[in-house]
Amino acid sequence: MADVAARVGVSRQLVSLVLAGRPGPNAGTRDRILRAAEDLDYHADTAARLLRRARTRQLGVLFTMEHSLDPHLVEALYPAAARLDYSIVLSAMLPSRGVREAIDELLGLRCEALILIGLSAEAPAHLATVSQQVPVVEIGQRTGAAGADSVRTSDSDGIRLAVDHLVELGHREIVHVDGGELPGAAERRQAYLREMRARGLGAHLRVLPGDYTEESGARAARTLLAEPTLPTAVVAGNDLCACGLLETLVRSGIHAPRDLSVVGYDDSRTARLSFLSLTSVRQDATAMAERAVRAAAERLDDDRTDTEAIVLAPTLAVRSSTGPPRTPPHPMGTGTVTARTETPRTATAAGDRSPRGAARRARGGHPRHGRGLPGGRSPVPGAHVDLPAGARGELWRKRELCRNAGGTPWKVVVDKRVDDPGTPPVTTSSTVRWPPPGSTDPEGGAALWPGQAATCCSIQSA
Repeated sequence: MADVAARVGVSRQLVSLVLAGRPGPNAGTRDRILRAAEDLDYHADTAARLLRRARTRQLGVLFTMEHSLDPHLVEALYPAAARLDYSIVLSAMLPSRGVREAIDELLGLRCEALILIGLSAEAPAHLATVSQQVPVVEIGQRTGAAGADSVRTSDSDGIRLAVDHLVELGHREIVHVDGGELPGAAERRQAYLREMRARGLGAHLRVLPGDYTEESGARAARTLLAEPTLPTAVVAGNDLCACGLLETLVRSGIHAPRDLSVVGYDDSRTARLSFLSLTSVRQDATAMAERAVRAAAERLDDDRTDTEAIVLAPTLAVRSSTGPPRTPPHPMGTGTVTARTETPRTATAAGDRSPRGAARRARGGHPRHGRGLPGGRSPVPGAHVDLPAGARGELWRKRELCRNAGGTPWKVVVDKRVDDPGTPPVTTSSTVRWPPPGSTDPEGGAALWPGQAATCCSIQSA
């Protein structure tokens, strides 16, 4: 700093004011000092400055890498702290790095207060002791640790907004994917149960286990897809969970909001992606960060000693992942699907014309593939059979065709008729190989034409 002052011909105190960004020096002097500091490659020694000061004015922030709201909160904490002349020091909780280690590091760096993001519902055992040493503010949850302030959004009100929105759209079969023991999960779960009962939907209550990750949403989606019918709507634990659920449903041909409506929680950047456009309960990260910094500053600067529990009101950001429920619920329709076989490609597949082959055909079998289609019908030219339009739609029909053909590869040709309200019926034809090449799971893969009613099927050997 002395070298910078000597080059410009000013005092060290003036250089210190400029480099600290404080008001006072005029614009010309400020520019000359900054240019000199850059020419001399001078950088302020923050550690030395802190040692000289009685106070560090540092706020330690403990955060995780797992929750969709955390990056928004960390980003908002920096300007909120700067406005009150505080700086931020970060310490992350990781699978290999526990809460105690992360907190001890912040204390070792002389942080004057701690802001904790993303703790589990149960407070760490030593948090009450820590709150006796320095002010502690929790964001997003209230663990009940003695002496700790908290800033959070009302999870009860957030779930109420989500359920109200879906019920107003006409939904009744609403499922909740739980957040386990993570922040806010218990209150969201209880709010879902309470709000559903309050609307006379107690018979439709269902909570699936989960957490705040994409994989938990994928697991929930697989659970729903394995059942006879889908619900009409899902309230996910958070946006990441909703994202995993939607992605898995799309791979199986289920689309929101056409087949099922989905609501997330947090209104993170994930929810706002144009290709996702997720309806989500919004937590105001900026307001939460500002209130948390202010709570810490009141403890440090104003000597406040009473404990505060600040609860903010959520809002609902409505996007295109929610809409009126499908009528009838997915899968569409009941009745039958007619399957007819076309001329196979080989003479063997076309059927053995010998007396022995004729006897097999009379028994309903096939010289190459056994009994073939349901009802003992053989996959030979002219065979017709009615397949029940099962609970899994095209995927069920495709699996039925494959299974009844002895598990051997078939080409499945489906004429699909698309009936959308307000538009003329459209019939098209497509061909796929089933099972997919290289597949060892005859029940795997996505539906042929998700959400559309197949009116006529035909199969032939691959």
